[in-house]
Amino acid sequence: MGRRQDLIDHYARDLVEKCRMEPDLALLEKVAIGCGPAIYESDGALIAASDPHEIENIKKNLLIRKLAMTDGPELSAAIWAVLDTYGRSEPRKFRAVVYYMLVKHFGREQQYL
Repeated sequence: MGRRQDLIDHYARDLVEKCRMEPDLALLEKVAIGCGPAIYESDGALIAASDPHEIENIKKNLLIRKLAMTDGPELSAAIWAVLDTYGRSEPRKFRAVVYYMLVKHFGREQQYL
């Protein structure tokens, strides 16, 4: 197994154990690939949920640019809902997991197929 597959397996465990979601592994793999090399970097692989700049970047780079959504308060609300599902007290929130949950939340799986 390669390094990317090891990370995807870890993300899938997080979705099951911490988020109580059964992952679509094909979609999870595509989302992880879409994150690019950030998943291999210790800093880039994680979401700094307490940083407002990070939340804004998720909104701009994933939701608006990648998923072609229109900016509005529902985007920030969805990000916070996903972070709540992951667990606010969970110190290690993986970018690919958060992105996957946002894709599922908005029903934008087709963007990755």
